[in-house]
Amino acid sequence: MVAQLETPSVNSVLSLPHPVEGLIQVFTSAHRNFFTLVMAQALRIAGQGTPVLIVQFLKGGINQGQDRPIQLGQNLDWIRCDLPRCIDTPHLDDAENEALQKLWQHTQQIVCEGKYSLVVLDELSLAINFGLIPEAEVLAFLAKRPPQVDIILTGPEMPKSLLDVADQITEIRRSHRP
Repeated sequence: MVAQLETPSVNSVLSLPHPVEGLIQVFTSAHRNFFTLVMAQALRIAGQGTPVLIVQFLKGGINQGQDRPIQLGQNLDWIRCDLPRCIDTPHLDDAENEALQKLWQHTQQIVCEGKYSLVVLDELSLAINFGLIPEAEVLAFLAKRPPQVDIILTGPEMPKSLLDVADQITEIRRSHRP
């Protein structure tokens, strides 16, 4: 006797007994040069057909605001703050602050729409530590996001409240072995 397995077609809906709940992952490091690891994970997941959004709150300079996302393949959208420079200080002029707040509001809205299964919020800890995005708003956003959405938070000096709600924390350290 031969057993037959029915494989779902591309357009069929997989029926699971319980919905899979998304995770909150934190990638943190004292150094700001570890984004490659997170980007590789996002690209791999997008390449497998999962919709991914990368939001870089403090990067600017390339005319890539929420109205002009860069699309890498079919499943990865990448947006940055619509600023002529990268943010490296808590002191912003009114136009810069408005651009950052606009990106934060857009991010919350689009995530709550459920279009993306994975959302990377790059250098969010710096935006919080600079006082540019309120920590309480981030916690409320994480609590109200669609339950199936995975969130990756990156940045140095991640606030304890975000570490407390994280399902996984990855701390990247340099090793000086010969």
